[in-house]
Amino acid sequence: MIDEQQPDGPYGHLCWAYDDPITFRRHAEAYLTAGLAAGERVWYVTPDEPESVLARLRRVGVLADALRRGAAEVVPLDSTYAGDRTVDPAAQVAAYAAATDRALAAGHTGLRVVAEATDLVRTPAQLDAFARYEHQVDRYMRARPFRAMCAYHRPELGARTVAELASLHPESNVEDLLFRLYAVAPGEGHAALAGELDPSQHKLFGAALARADLRPTEGELVLRATGLRFLDHRSLVHLDEYAHRRSATAVLRTGRPAVARLVGLLDLPSLRVEVTR
Repeated sequence: MIDEQQPDGPYGHLCWAYDDPITFRRHAEAYLTAGLAAGERVWYVTPDEPESVLARLRRVGVLADALRRGAAEVVPLDSTYAGDRTVDPAAQVAAYAAATDRALAAGHTGLRVVAEATDLVRTPAQLDAFARYEHQVDRYMRARPFRAMCAYHRPELGARTVAELASLHPESNVEDLLFRLYAVAPGEGHAALAGELDPSQHKLFGAALARADLRPTEGELVLRATGLRFLDHRSLVHLDEYAHRRSATAVLRTGRPAVARLVGLLDLPSLRVEVTR
């Protein structure tokens, strides 16, 4: 979770679900303004008519100046996410990587994007592809100076779709989201788990694991779970089965010794707990 008054947390990858477009625009402008203050190039990726968005942003002093000098751009959704609007995850990450490199070459400290992505997740196929992309680009953000606010209009998509997307972000403004599965910095493992995993989250957790598509390193999938406050036994079984299907051992790093005892009682051969301080 994040503070809605300061939509710019430490990880730089936000899921922003909104009901009121005017309120969303205010937060988006604050997010872009923070990027300019940090020396970043900023993009506002929108399905709306670019001229109408430009007219609005030109009324915001710092953004108006940035638009004049090329530090800020309004980018049509179709030109950023090309094709039939079913995203190719690897190709989209590569496109943002190239844009980040161009921003750095131009003297900026990185690239920051607000992307109103509602139109990209309307069908089951779109949702599955874009959720996979969300985790892949999250991994890219751990290593390179790229930040993004991914915005979704909740009344159009529904709470379930928003939860599937938000669960793959390190930060979101979705108040009833219980857990998050997100990337970690190189050398810190394969992913992190935070929040709570209870029986109501089993299907959502399974979908998040499938879309993250974690790849073992030397036969292990290392999950940092120091931010996980609660998990039930079925969630541990999910992790064991997930690792087994990948011929790997899931290594759950947690500060809770009780988790190790529970795994021992359940006899889960593809799951190991490492208790950290």
